[in-house]
Amino acid sequence: MKQEQVRMAVLLMLNCFVKATAPPPWPPSASSASFLDDLGDLGIAPLIRADEAATARASADFGNLSVAGVGAPRLAAAAAAAVLYPSRPADIAALLRASCARPAPFAVSARGCGHSVRGQASAPDGVVVDMASLGRLQGGGARRLAVSVEGRYVDAGGEQLWVDVLRASMAHGLTPVSWTDYLHLTVGGTLSNAGISGQAFRHGPQISNVLELDVITGVGEMVTCSKEKAPDLFDAVLGGLGQFGVITRARIPLAPAPARARWVRFVYTTAAAMTADQERLIAVDRAGGAGAVGGLMDYVEGSVHLNQGLVETWRTQPQPPSPSSSSSSSFFSDADEARVAALAKEAGGVLYFLEGAIYFGGAAGPSAADVDKRMDVLRRELRHERGFVFAQDVAYAGFLDRVHDGELKLRAAGLWDVPHPWLNLFLPRSGVLAFADGVFHGILSRTPAMGPVLIYPMNRNKWDSNMSAVITDDDGDEVFYTVGILRSAAAAGDVGRLEEQNDEILGFCEVAGIAYKQYLPYYGSQAEWQKRHFGAKLWPRFVQRKSKYDPKAILSRGQGIFTSPLA
Repeated sequence: MKQEQVRMAVLLMLNCFVKATAPPPWPPSASSASFLDDLGDLGIAPLIRADEAATARASADFGNLSVAGVGAPRLAAAAAAAVLYPSRPADIAALLRASCARPAPFAVSARGCGHSVRGQASAPDGVVVDMASLGRLQGGGARRLAVSVEGRYVDAGGEQLWVDVLRASMAHGLTPVSWTDYLHLTVGGTLSNAGISGQAFRHGPQISNVLELDVITGVGEMVTCSKEKAPDLFDAVLGGLGQFGVITRARIPLAPAPARARWVRFVYTTAAAMTADQERLIAVDRAGGAGAVGGLMDYVEGSVHLNQGLVETWRTQPQPPSPSSSSSSSFFSDADEARVAALAKEAGGVLYFLEGAIYFGGAAGPSAADVDKRMDVLRRELRHERGFVFAQDVAYAGFLDRVHDGELKLRAAGLWDVPHPWLNLFLPRSGVLAFADGVFHGILSRTPAMGPVLIYPMNRNKWDSNMSAVITDDDGDEVFYTVGILRSAAAAGDVGRLEEQNDEILGFCEVAGIAYKQYLPYYGSQAEWQKRHFGAKLWPRFVQRKSKYDPKAILSRGQGIFTSPLA
Protein backbone atom coordinates (compact mmCIF):
# COMPACT_ATOMS: atom_id res chain seq x y z
CA MET A 1 0.00 0.00 0.00
CA LYS A 2 2.78 2.36 0.92
CA GLN A 3 4.62 1.56 -2.32
CA GLU A 4 1.47 2.33 -4.31
CA GLN A 5 1.11 5.68 -2.53
CA VAL A 6 4.70 6.52 -3.38
CA ARG A 7 4.14 5.50 -7.00
CA MET A 8 1.05 7.71 -7.27
CA ALA A 9 2.94 10.62 -5.71
CA VAL A 10 5.71 10.24 -8.27
CA LEU A 11 3.19 10.15 -11.12
CA LEU A 12 1.56 13.28 -9.76
CA MET A 13 4.93 15.07 -9.64
CA LEU A 14 5.69 14.00 -13.21
CA ASN A 15 2.31 15.31 -14.35
CA CYS A 16 3.02 18.63 -12.67
CA PHE A 17 6.43 18.71 -14.32
CA VAL A 18 4.92 18.18 -17.76
CA LYS A 19 2.57 21.12 -17.21
CA ALA A 20 5.33 23.28 -15.81
CA THR A 21 7.66 22.61 -18.74
CA ALA A 22 5.14 23.00 -21.54
CA PRO A 23 6.72 25.48 -23.96
CA PRO A 24 5.28 28.99 -23.98
CA PRO A 25 4.15 30.56 -27.24
CA TRP A 26 6.85 31.62 -29.71
CA PRO A 27 8.76 33.94 -30.08
CA PRO A 28 11.38 33.72 -27.32
CA SER A 29 12.66 36.70 -25.39
CA ALA A 30 14.67 39.39 -27.14
CA SER A 31 17.75 38.38 -25.16
CA SER A 32 17.97 35.01 -26.90
CA ALA A 33 20.76 34.23 -29.36
CA SER A 34 20.20 35.58 -32.87
CA PHE A 35 19.84 32.16 -34.48
CA LEU A 36 16.60 31.63 -32.57
CA ASP A 37 14.91 34.14 -34.85
CA ASP A 38 15.50 31.78 -37.77
CA LEU A 39 13.81 28.90 -35.93
CA GLY A 40 10.58 30.86 -35.82
CA ASP A 41 9.87 29.72 -39.38
CA LEU A 42 10.11 26.05 -38.44
CA GLY A 43 7.23 23.86 -37.34
CA ILE A 44 9.09 23.09 -34.10
CA ALA A 45 9.06 26.73 -32.95
CA PRO A 46 6.22 26.19 -30.43
CA LEU A 47 8.31 23.43 -28.83
CA ILE A 48 11.20 25.73 -27.97
CA ARG A 49 11.73 27.70 -24.77
CA ALA A 50 14.35 30.38 -24.34
CA ASP A 51 13.50 31.72 -20.89
CA GLU A 52 16.09 31.71 -18.14
CA ALA A 53 14.33 29.07 -16.03
CA ALA A 54 14.40 26.54 -18.87
CA THR A 55 17.96 27.22 -20.02
CA ALA A 56 19.37 27.23 -16.48
CA ARG A 57 17.83 23.86 -15.71
CA ALA A 58 19.04 22.39 -19.00
CA SER A 59 22.57 23.70 -18.45
CA ALA A 60 23.02 22.20 -14.96
CA ASP A 61 23.90 18.60 -14.18
CA PHE A 62 24.48 16.08 -11.40
CA GLY A 63 28.10 17.14 -10.95
CA ASN A 64 26.97 20.55 -9.73
CA LEU A 65 30.56 21.73 -10.03
CA SER A 66 31.66 25.32 -10.45
CA VAL A 67 34.84 27.29 -10.40
CA ALA A 68 32.95 29.62 -8.07
CA GLY A 69 32.63 26.89 -5.45
CA VAL A 70 29.97 24.85 -3.73
CA GLY A 71 26.37 25.02 -4.85
CA ALA A 72 26.68 26.82 -8.20
CA PRO A 73 26.08 24.70 -11.30
CA ARG A 74 29.04 24.27 -13.59
CA LEU A 75 28.50 25.42 -17.17
CA ALA A 76 30.92 23.91 -19.68
CA ALA A 77 31.43 27.22 -21.52
CA ALA A 78 28.15 29.08 -21.50
CA ALA A 79 24.51 28.35 -20.81
CA ALA A 80 22.27 27.03 -23.56
CA ALA A 81 20.35 29.66 -25.50
CA ALA A 82 17.20 27.54 -25.71
CA VAL A 83 15.63 24.18 -24.95
CA LEU A 84 13.71 22.01 -27.39
CA TYR A 85 10.88 19.91 -25.92
CA PRO A 86 10.29 17.43 -28.77
CA SER A 87 7.06 15.52 -29.18
CA ARG A 88 8.62 13.07 -31.67
CA PRO A 89 12.06 12.22 -33.09
CA ALA A 90 11.31 14.20 -36.26
CA ASP A 91 11.38 17.38 -34.17
CA ILE A 92 15.00 16.69 -33.25
CA ALA A 93 15.87 15.97 -36.87
CA ALA A 94 14.34 19.30 -37.92
CA LEU A 95 16.40 21.15 -35.32
CA LEU A 96 19.64 19.52 -36.50
CA ARG A 97 18.88 20.26 -40.15
CA ALA A 98 18.23 23.88 -39.22
CA SER A 99 21.61 24.10 -37.52
CA CYS A 100 23.36 22.49 -40.50
CA ALA A 101 21.79 25.02 -42.86
CA ARG A 102 23.39 27.98 -41.08
CA PRO A 103 26.81 29.41 -42.02
CA ALA A 104 27.65 29.20 -38.31
CA PRO A 105 25.87 26.09 -36.95
CA PHE A 106 24.67 26.22 -33.35
CA ALA A 107 25.37 23.49 -30.82
CA VAL A 108 22.79 20.80 -30.07
CA SER A 109 22.97 18.35 -27.17
CA ALA A 110 20.59 15.64 -26.03
CA ARG A 111 19.89 15.75 -22.30
CA GLY A 112 18.31 12.83 -20.50
CA CYS A 113 18.56 12.97 -16.71
CA GLY A 114 21.47 15.41 -16.63
CA HIS A 115 23.56 12.86 -14.73
CA SER A 116 26.82 13.96 -16.31
CA VAL A 117 29.38 15.45 -13.95
CA ARG A 118 31.22 18.14 -15.90
CA GLY A 119 28.75 19.70 -18.29
CA GLN A 120 29.09 17.02 -20.97
CA ALA A 121 25.40 17.30 -21.92
CA SER A 122 25.45 21.08 -22.22
CA ALA A 123 25.06 23.03 -25.47
CA PRO A 124 27.01 26.27 -25.05
CA ASP A 125 25.01 29.09 -26.67
CA GLY A 126 22.99 26.42 -28.47
CA VAL A 127 19.94 24.23 -27.94
CA VAL A 128 19.56 21.44 -25.42
CA VAL A 129 17.07 18.73 -26.40
CA ASP A 130 14.96 17.69 -23.42
CA MET A 131 14.73 13.99 -24.24
CA ALA A 132 12.18 13.30 -21.51
CA SER A 133 9.62 15.19 -23.56
CA LEU A 134 9.65 12.69 -26.42
CA GLY A 135 6.15 11.42 -26.94
CA ARG A 136 4.90 13.03 -23.74
CA LEU A 137 3.31 16.15 -25.20
CA GLN A 138 1.18 14.06 -27.55
CA GLY A 139 0.57 11.22 -25.13
CA GLY A 140 2.90 8.82 -26.91
CA GLY A 141 5.14 7.92 -23.98
CA ALA A 142 3.63 4.46 -23.42
CA ARG A 143 4.16 3.55 -27.08
CA ARG A 144 7.88 4.25 -26.71
CA LEU A 145 8.45 1.26 -24.42
CA ALA A 146 7.25 -2.04 -25.86
CA VAL A 147 8.21 -5.64 -25.01
CA SER A 148 8.20 -8.39 -27.62
CA VAL A 149 7.76 -11.65 -25.71
CA GLU A 150 8.16 -13.80 -28.82
CA GLY A 151 11.16 -11.87 -30.07
CA ARG A 152 12.75 -11.68 -26.59
CA TYR A 153 13.54 -7.97 -26.85
CA VAL A 154 12.30 -4.59 -25.67
CA ASP A 155 12.10 -1.48 -27.83
CA ALA A 156 12.82 1.51 -25.61
CA GLY A 157 12.89 5.16 -26.54
CA GLY A 158 16.23 6.82 -25.90
CA GLU A 159 14.56 8.93 -23.21
CA GLN A 160 13.21 5.95 -21.25
CA LEU A 161 14.65 5.17 -17.82
CA TRP A 162 16.28 1.79 -17.29
CA VAL A 163 14.15 1.24 -14.20
CA ASP A 164 11.05 1.48 -16.43
CA VAL A 165 12.64 -0.91 -18.92
CA LEU A 166 13.12 -3.33 -16.02
CA ARG A 167 9.52 -3.03 -14.86
CA ALA A 168 8.09 -3.44 -18.36
CA SER A 169 10.25 -6.51 -19.00
CA MET A 170 9.61 -8.11 -15.61
CA ALA A 171 5.87 -7.88 -16.25
CA HIS A 172 6.49 -10.60 -18.87
CA GLY A 173 8.98 -12.59 -16.82
CA LEU A 174 11.91 -11.22 -18.81
CA THR A 175 14.88 -8.95 -18.15
CA PRO A 176 17.84 -7.31 -19.86
CA VAL A 177 21.08 -8.92 -18.69
CA SER A 178 23.47 -5.94 -18.51
CA TRP A 179 22.86 -2.92 -16.31
CA THR A 180 24.32 0.12 -14.68
CA ASP A 181 24.28 0.23 -10.87
CA TYR A 182 21.91 3.20 -11.00
CA LEU A 183 18.75 2.54 -13.01
CA HIS A 184 17.29 6.06 -12.98
CA LEU A 185 19.25 7.01 -16.10
CA THR A 186 18.11 7.07 -19.71
CA VAL A 187 18.69 4.35 -22.26
CA GLY A 188 20.30 6.78 -24.70
CA GLY A 189 22.49 8.27 -22.00
CA THR A 190 24.16 5.08 -20.82
CA LEU A 191 24.49 3.66 -24.35
CA SER A 192 26.33 6.84 -25.35
CA ASN A 193 28.97 5.98 -22.74
CA ALA A 194 29.09 2.21 -22.17
CA GLY A 195 26.86 1.23 -19.25
CA ILE A 196 28.78 -0.88 -16.74
CA SER A 197 28.02 -2.80 -13.60
CA GLY A 198 28.80 -6.07 -11.86
CA GLN A 199 27.16 -8.10 -14.66
CA ALA A 200 29.58 -6.83 -17.32
CA PHE A 201 32.14 -9.58 -16.68
CA ARG A 202 29.65 -12.12 -18.01
CA HIS A 203 27.51 -10.19 -20.48
CA GLY A 204 29.67 -7.22 -21.36
CA PRO A 205 28.65 -3.58 -20.95
CA GLN A 206 25.23 -2.38 -22.04
CA ILE A 207 26.60 -1.33 -25.43
CA SER A 208 27.45 -5.00 -26.08
CA ASN A 209 23.79 -5.89 -25.55
CA VAL A 210 21.98 -3.90 -28.24
CA LEU A 211 20.27 -5.37 -31.31
CA GLU A 212 19.25 -2.20 -33.16
CA LEU A 213 19.16 1.57 -32.85
CA ASP A 214 17.22 4.49 -34.27
CA VAL A 215 19.66 7.38 -34.57
CA ILE A 216 19.45 10.97 -35.77
CA THR A 217 22.85 12.00 -37.11
CA GLY A 218 24.39 15.44 -36.85
CA VAL A 219 23.10 16.30 -40.32
CA GLY A 220 19.51 15.51 -39.30
CA GLU A 221 19.27 12.14 -41.04
CA MET A 222 17.07 9.54 -39.30
CA VAL A 223 18.69 6.11 -39.56
CA THR A 224 17.87 2.64 -38.27
CA CYS A 225 21.12 0.77 -37.76
CA SER A 226 22.46 -2.52 -36.42
CA LYS A 227 25.41 -4.86 -36.91
CA GLU A 228 23.86 -5.80 -40.26
CA LYS A 229 22.47 -2.45 -41.41
CA ALA A 230 24.65 0.68 -41.31
CA PRO A 231 27.06 -1.10 -38.91
CA ASP A 232 29.62 1.71 -38.90
CA LEU A 233 27.07 4.19 -37.52
CA PHE A 234 25.83 1.58 -35.05
CA ASP A 235 29.35 1.01 -33.71
CA ALA A 236 30.15 4.72 -33.73
CA VAL A 237 27.13 5.75 -31.66
CA LEU A 238 27.54 3.04 -29.00
CA GLY A 239 29.99 4.53 -26.52
CA GLY A 240 30.37 7.55 -28.81
CA LEU A 241 29.81 10.23 -26.14
CA GLY A 242 26.96 11.73 -28.17
CA GLN A 243 29.31 12.77 -30.99
CA PHE A 244 27.69 10.98 -33.92
CA GLY A 245 23.96 10.96 -33.33
CA VAL A 246 21.03 11.14 -30.94
CA ILE A 247 19.67 7.74 -29.91
CA THR A 248 15.88 7.82 -30.12
CA ARG A 249 15.23 4.06 -29.84
CA ALA A 250 17.21 1.00 -28.76
CA ARG A 251 16.25 -2.65 -29.14
CA ILE A 252 17.58 -4.53 -26.11
CA PRO A 253 17.68 -8.36 -25.92
CA LEU A 254 15.89 -10.05 -23.04
CA ALA A 255 16.35 -13.26 -21.07
CA PRO A 256 14.17 -15.10 -18.51
CA ALA A 257 14.13 -13.11 -15.27
CA PRO A 258 15.12 -14.56 -11.91
CA ALA A 259 12.96 -13.78 -8.91
CA ARG A 260 15.52 -13.32 -6.14
CA ALA A 261 19.15 -12.45 -5.48
CA ARG A 262 21.46 -13.76 -2.78
CA TRP A 263 23.37 -10.55 -2.08
CA VAL A 264 26.72 -11.24 -0.40
CA ARG A 265 29.77 -9.42 0.92
CA PHE A 266 33.11 -11.01 1.73
CA VAL A 267 35.60 -8.93 3.73
CA TYR A 268 39.34 -8.79 2.94
CA THR A 269 42.30 -7.02 4.49
CA THR A 270 44.41 -6.82 1.31
CA ALA A 271 43.77 -5.74 -2.26
CA ALA A 272 45.85 -8.65 -3.53
CA ALA A 273 43.59 -11.26 -1.93
CA MET A 274 40.35 -9.61 -3.02
CA THR A 275 41.36 -8.91 -6.62
CA ALA A 276 42.72 -12.44 -7.00
CA ASP A 277 39.36 -13.83 -5.89
CA GLN A 278 37.46 -11.41 -8.12
CA GLU A 279 39.47 -12.59 -11.10
CA ARG A 280 38.75 -16.21 -10.25
CA LEU A 281 35.03 -15.44 -10.05
CA ILE A 282 34.91 -13.75 -13.47
CA ALA A 283 36.99 -16.43 -15.24
CA VAL A 284 34.19 -17.32 -17.63
CA ASP A 285 34.65 -18.04 -21.36
CA ARG A 286 38.33 -17.23 -21.37
CA ALA A 287 41.63 -19.08 -21.43
CA GLY A 288 42.72 -20.88 -18.29
CA GLY A 289 39.35 -22.26 -17.27
CA ALA A 290 36.94 -21.14 -14.60
CA GLY A 291 38.30 -23.16 -11.68
CA ALA A 292 36.26 -24.04 -8.60
CA VAL A 293 34.51 -20.67 -8.21
CA GLY A 294 34.44 -19.27 -11.76
CA GLY A 295 30.91 -18.33 -12.78
CA LEU A 296 29.30 -19.10 -9.41
CA MET A 297 28.21 -15.45 -9.06
CA ASP A 298 26.06 -13.52 -11.51
CA TYR A 299 27.24 -10.14 -10.26
CA VAL A 300 30.79 -9.30 -9.10
CA GLU A 301 31.98 -5.93 -7.84
CA GLY A 302 34.00 -4.69 -4.91
CA SER A 303 34.42 -1.65 -2.68
CA VAL A 304 37.09 -0.11 -0.49
CA HIS A 305 36.35 0.74 3.13
CA LEU A 306 38.44 3.82 3.96
CA ASN A 307 38.45 5.11 7.54
CA GLN A 308 34.67 4.88 7.68
CA GLY A 309 32.77 4.60 10.92
CA LEU A 310 29.86 2.85 9.18
CA VAL A 311 30.27 0.02 6.73
CA GLU A 312 27.13 0.94 4.76
CA THR A 313 27.18 3.63 2.07
CA TRP A 314 24.35 5.29 0.14
CA ARG A 315 25.27 3.14 -2.83
CA THR A 316 24.95 -0.25 -1.13
CA GLN A 317 22.07 0.12 1.28
CA PRO A 318 20.26 -3.20 1.59
CA GLN A 319 16.69 -3.41 0.43
CA PRO A 320 14.24 -2.61 3.24
CA PRO A 321 12.36 -5.71 4.43
CA SER A 322 8.69 -6.11 3.66
CA PRO A 323 6.22 -5.90 6.56
CA SER A 324 5.77 -9.67 6.43
CA SER A 325 9.51 -10.39 6.35
CA SER A 326 11.63 -11.06 9.38
CA SER A 327 14.90 -10.40 7.55
CA SER A 328 17.13 -7.53 8.58
CA SER A 329 17.29 -4.32 6.60
CA SER A 330 21.06 -4.29 7.01
CA PHE A 331 23.91 -6.65 6.35
CA PHE A 332 25.49 -5.70 9.62
CA SER A 333 24.20 -5.88 13.17
CA ASP A 334 25.68 -3.55 15.79
CA ALA A 335 27.96 -6.38 16.85
CA ASP A 336 29.07 -6.94 13.26
CA GLU A 337 29.74 -3.21 12.85
CA ALA A 338 32.03 -3.37 15.88
CA ARG A 339 33.84 -6.46 14.55
CA VAL A 340 34.38 -4.88 11.13
CA ALA A 341 35.62 -1.65 12.74
CA ALA A 342 38.10 -3.63 14.86
CA LEU A 343 39.31 -5.53 11.80
CA ALA A 344 39.76 -2.25 9.91
CA LYS A 345 41.84 -0.85 12.75
CA GLU A 346 44.05 -3.95 12.75
CA ALA A 347 44.44 -3.61 8.96
CA GLY A 348 45.57 0.01 9.15
CA GLY A 349 42.22 1.62 8.33
CA VAL A 350 41.59 0.04 4.90
CA LEU A 351 39.37 -2.96 4.19
CA TYR A 352 38.09 -4.46 0.94
CA PHE A 353 34.59 -5.82 0.38
CA LEU A 354 33.98 -8.29 -2.43
CA GLU A 355 30.35 -7.72 -3.29
CA GLY A 356 28.40 -10.20 -5.34
CA ALA A 357 25.03 -11.71 -6.09
CA ILE A 358 23.66 -15.06 -7.16
CA TYR A 359 20.31 -14.88 -8.95
CA PHE A 360 17.76 -17.61 -8.37
CA GLY A 361 14.09 -18.49 -8.68
CA GLY A 362 11.91 -17.59 -11.62
CA ALA A 363 11.50 -19.66 -14.77
CA ALA A 364 15.16 -20.49 -15.40
CA GLY A 365 17.03 -19.66 -12.20
CA PRO A 366 18.58 -22.16 -9.78
CA SER A 367 16.76 -23.04 -6.57
CA ALA A 368 17.53 -21.60 -3.15
CA ALA A 369 19.07 -24.97 -2.25
CA ASP A 370 21.42 -24.70 -5.23
CA VAL A 371 22.43 -21.22 -4.07
CA ASP A 372 23.19 -22.60 -0.62
CA LYS A 373 25.55 -25.13 -2.24
CA ARG A 374 27.28 -22.38 -4.21
CA MET A 375 27.70 -20.37 -1.03
CA ASP A 376 29.33 -23.34 0.68
CA VAL A 377 31.88 -23.52 -2.15
CA LEU A 378 32.51 -19.77 -2.02
CA ARG A 379 33.01 -19.73 1.76
CA ARG A 380 35.47 -22.58 1.45
CA GLU A 381 37.40 -21.50 -1.63
CA LEU A 382 37.62 -17.70 -1.41
CA ARG A 383 40.48 -16.19 0.57
CA HIS A 384 38.42 -13.78 2.65
CA GLU A 385 38.76 -13.12 6.36
CA ARG A 386 37.11 -16.08 8.05
CA GLY A 387 33.96 -15.18 9.91
CA PHE A 388 33.41 -12.08 7.80
CA VAL A 389 30.79 -13.17 5.28
CA PHE A 390 27.45 -11.37 5.17
CA ALA A 391 24.44 -12.32 3.05
CA GLN A 392 20.85 -11.35 2.47
CA ASP A 393 18.13 -12.58 0.10
CA VAL A 394 16.32 -9.78 -1.71
CA ALA A 395 14.04 -9.40 -4.71
CA TYR A 396 15.91 -9.37 -8.03
CA ALA A 397 14.38 -6.04 -9.07
CA GLY A 398 15.09 -4.59 -5.62
CA PHE A 399 18.74 -5.59 -5.88
CA LEU A 400 19.14 -3.96 -9.28
CA ASP A 401 17.47 -0.74 -8.06
CA ARG A 402 19.18 -0.65 -4.65
CA VAL A 403 21.09 2.58 -5.29
CA HIS A 404 17.82 4.49 -5.61
CA ASP A 405 17.02 3.68 -1.97
CA GLY A 406 20.27 5.36 -0.99
CA GLU A 407 19.42 8.33 -3.19
CA LEU A 408 16.10 8.84 -1.42
CA LYS A 409 17.84 8.85 1.96
CA LEU A 410 20.38 11.42 0.77
CA ARG A 411 17.65 13.59 -0.71
CA ALA A 412 15.78 13.50 2.59
CA ALA A 413 18.95 14.65 4.33
CA GLY A 414 19.64 17.39 1.76
CA LEU A 415 22.83 15.66 0.64
CA TRP A 416 21.97 14.65 -2.94
CA ASP A 417 22.11 17.97 -4.79
CA VAL A 418 25.68 18.76 -3.76
CA PRO A 419 28.81 18.88 -5.94
CA HIS A 420 30.10 15.49 -7.07
CA PRO A 421 33.75 15.64 -8.15
CA TRP A 422 33.77 11.99 -9.25
CA LEU A 423 36.69 10.20 -10.83
CA ASN A 424 36.12 6.97 -12.78
CA LEU A 425 39.03 5.06 -14.24
CA PHE A 426 39.82 1.93 -16.21
CA LEU A 427 43.12 0.43 -15.03
CA PRO A 428 45.29 -2.27 -16.59
CA ARG A 429 45.51 -5.41 -14.50
CA SER A 430 49.27 -4.93 -14.23
CA GLY A 431 48.81 -1.64 -12.35
CA VAL A 432 45.90 -2.35 -10.02
CA LEU A 433 47.92 -3.37 -6.94
CA ALA A 434 50.29 -0.43 -7.29
CA PHE A 435 47.22 1.82 -7.60
CA ALA A 436 45.70 0.29 -4.45
CA ASP A 437 48.90 0.82 -2.51
CA GLY A 438 49.47 4.40 -3.67
CA VAL A 439 45.87 5.63 -3.75
CA PHE A 440 43.78 3.59 -1.28
CA HIS A 441 46.52 3.19 1.31
CA GLY A 442 48.13 6.53 0.50
CA ILE A 443 46.31 9.47 -1.07
CA LEU A 444 42.75 8.58 0.01
CA SER A 445 43.66 7.28 3.46
CA ARG A 446 44.74 10.73 4.62
CA THR A 447 41.20 12.13 4.68
CA PRO A 448 37.82 10.76 5.80
CA ALA A 449 35.89 8.90 3.13
CA MET A 450 33.26 11.08 1.48
CA GLY A 451 31.54 8.52 -0.69
CA PRO A 452 31.80 5.00 -2.10
CA VAL A 453 35.02 3.77 -3.68
CA LEU A 454 34.59 0.86 -6.10
CA ILE A 455 37.08 -1.58 -7.60
CA TYR A 456 36.26 -4.56 -9.78
CA PRO A 457 37.57 -6.46 -12.83
CA MET A 458 36.15 -6.95 -16.31
CA ASN A 459 36.83 -9.38 -19.13
CA ARG A 460 38.19 -7.63 -22.19
CA ASN A 461 36.64 -10.16 -24.57
CA LYS A 462 33.14 -8.95 -23.60
CA TRP A 463 33.83 -5.53 -25.17
CA ASP A 464 33.50 -4.83 -28.90
CA SER A 465 36.58 -2.97 -30.12
CA ASN A 466 34.69 -1.66 -33.16
CA MET A 467 32.53 0.48 -30.90
CA SER A 468 33.61 3.94 -29.79
CA ALA A 469 34.02 3.25 -26.06
CA VAL A 470 37.66 3.41 -24.95
CA ILE A 471 39.06 1.00 -22.39
CA THR A 472 42.68 0.30 -21.39
CA ASP A 473 45.14 -0.45 -24.15
CA ASP A 474 45.33 -4.10 -25.12
CA ASP A 475 48.54 -5.22 -23.44
CA GLY A 476 47.83 -8.91 -23.90
CA ASP A 477 45.99 -9.22 -20.58
CA GLU A 478 42.42 -10.44 -20.71
CA VAL A 479 41.40 -8.57 -17.53
CA PHE A 480 41.23 -4.88 -16.73
CA TYR A 481 39.77 -3.01 -13.76
CA THR A 482 37.19 -0.35 -13.08
CA VAL A 483 37.77 2.07 -10.21
CA GLY A 484 35.06 4.55 -9.21
CA ILE A 485 35.87 7.23 -6.63
CA LEU A 486 32.40 8.65 -6.03
CA ARG A 487 32.78 11.46 -3.51
CA SER A 488 30.31 14.17 -2.54
CA ALA A 489 31.36 17.67 -1.45
CA ALA A 490 28.86 18.72 1.18
CA ALA A 491 30.86 21.49 2.86
CA ALA A 492 32.46 24.71 1.67
CA GLY A 493 36.00 24.08 0.48
CA ASP A 494 35.47 20.37 -0.20
CA VAL A 495 35.23 20.79 -3.97
CA GLY A 496 38.66 22.33 -4.43
CA ARG A 497 40.28 19.85 -2.05
CA LEU A 498 38.72 16.82 -3.76
CA GLU A 499 39.53 18.11 -7.23
CA GLU A 500 43.14 18.57 -6.15
CA GLN A 501 43.09 15.03 -4.82
CA ASN A 502 41.75 13.74 -8.15
CA ASP A 503 44.63 15.49 -9.90
CA GLU A 504 47.02 13.94 -7.40
CA ILE A 505 45.62 10.49 -8.20
CA LEU A 506 46.09 11.01 -11.94
CA GLY A 507 49.56 12.35 -11.31
CA PHE A 508 50.41 9.27 -9.28
CA CYS A 509 49.31 7.07 -12.20
CA GLU A 510 51.53 9.03 -14.57
CA VAL A 511 54.58 8.71 -12.32
CA ALA A 512 53.89 5.02 -11.60
CA GLY A 513 53.44 4.27 -15.30
CA ILE A 514 49.83 3.05 -14.88
CA ALA A 515 48.23 3.48 -18.31
CA TYR A 516 44.74 4.42 -17.16
CA LYS A 517 41.78 5.55 -19.22
CA GLN A 518 38.97 7.68 -17.85
CA TYR A 519 35.40 6.37 -17.91
CA LEU A 520 32.85 9.20 -18.30
CA PRO A 521 35.88 11.23 -19.36
CA TYR A 522 36.40 14.97 -19.47
CA TYR A 523 39.36 16.85 -20.90
CA GLY A 524 39.91 20.56 -21.41
CA SER A 525 41.11 20.49 -25.00
CA GLN A 526 40.98 18.47 -28.18
CA ALA A 527 44.71 17.84 -27.89
CA GLU A 528 44.20 16.16 -24.52
CA TRP A 529 41.38 14.03 -25.90
CA GLN A 530 43.60 12.96 -28.77
CA LYS A 531 46.69 12.19 -26.71
CA ARG A 532 45.36 11.04 -23.35
CA HIS A 533 42.09 9.33 -24.21
CA PHE A 534 41.97 8.00 -27.77
CA GLY A 535 45.64 7.75 -28.59
CA ALA A 536 47.26 7.40 -31.98
CA LYS A 537 45.41 4.17 -32.74
CA LEU A 538 41.81 5.21 -32.08
CA TRP A 539 41.82 8.95 -32.79
CA PRO A 540 41.88 8.72 -36.64
CA ARG A 541 38.81 6.46 -36.66
CA PHE A 542 36.96 8.76 -34.26
CA VAL A 543 37.69 11.80 -36.46
CA GLN A 544 36.70 9.92 -39.62
CA ARG A 545 33.36 8.98 -38.10
CA LYS A 546 32.80 12.54 -36.91
CA SER A 547 33.44 13.90 -40.40
CA LYS A 548 30.94 11.40 -41.79
CA TYR A 549 28.05 11.74 -39.32
CA ASP A 550 28.48 15.23 -37.82
CA PRO A 551 30.90 17.19 -40.01
CA LYS A 552 29.82 20.56 -38.65
CA ALA A 553 30.49 19.45 -35.06
CA ILE A 554 26.99 20.33 -33.93
CA LEU A 555 26.46 17.50 -31.45
CA SER A 556 27.59 17.37 -27.82
CA ARG A 557 30.07 20.24 -27.82
CA GLY A 558 29.93 20.14 -24.03
CA GLN A 559 32.28 17.15 -24.21
CA GLY A 560 34.97 19.49 -25.51
CA ILE A 561 36.16 17.05 -28.20
CA PHE A 562 35.03 19.03 -31.25
CA THR A 563 33.89 22.63 -30.91
CA SER A 564 34.00 23.81 -34.55
CA PRO A 565 33.19 22.31 -37.96
CA LEU A 566 35.71 19.84 -39.34
CA ALA A 567 37.73 20.95 -42.34
